[in-house]
Amino acid sequence: MSLPIQTREIEYTAADGQRLIAYFAAPETNQPIAGVIVAPEWWGRNDYTEQRARELAAHGFAALAIDMYGDKKVTTAAAQASEWMMQTFEHTDTIVQRAEAGLATLAAQPEVNAAKLAAIGFCYGGKVVLDLARAGADLNAVVTFHANLSPKAAAKKGTVKAEILVLHGELDSMVSLDDVASFRQEMYAAEVEHEVIVFANAKHGFSNPLADERAKANGVDLAYNPEAERQGLEAMYELLDKHLK
Repeated sequence: MSLPIQTREIEYTAADGQRLIAYFAAPETNQPIAGVIVAPEWWGRNDYTEQRARELAAHGFAALAIDMYGDKKVTTAAAQASEWMMQTFEHTDTIVQRAEAGLATLAAQPEVNAAKLAAIGFCYGGKVVLDLARAGADLNAVVTFHANLSPKAAAKKGTVKAEILVLHGELDSMVSLDDVASFRQEMYAAEVEHEVIVFANAKHGFSNPLADERAKANGVDLAYNPEAERQGLEAMYELLDKHLK
């Protein structure tokens, strides 16, 4: 029987001064538990991101769906999402600073065992958590779903502390298999423990049940694949349990 889940919003500030509002979910327990940050797709910290945080809480983790744009801004329009995302690329440190602020906020919660932390990310959020790991954050594990794999700065030997799992769709037209090969080379060169799972017949956005609706509305190449989602989540929980439980 799963424990009751408590949720709350938490306001915090990044090093760049941006006010951010995260969504916290955790099982009701008297013992400090492992924490996981959830970095959103380019749509922002929306219902989907919050749902993933609640699922992590139901599995026994404290989860924080982080805000990368400020004031928990969300959109369903690709043009707006792209604009907000590109704003976080304008200064090289923005992404890592905002993710670090989210991780520190999670670690500071009374429910959380700050020695056991992980990060997961979807799409744009996958890049966020990978760059956080590349920057040497105190993470035990990192999992990405249909992530942008290109680094702010390539991982250096001895810097990445996390074991990394990348879940990728074979038919992803936004992140090519060449990009996956480059990522693998980067990880091998930096001697990072990692695994890449490529799902057959899966496109970008395969883990999001609303991907087809968003694709149709915005003319972008996304598609939900329930089997890839199921297998991806199974692999994610296996890695998180290995490092956090």
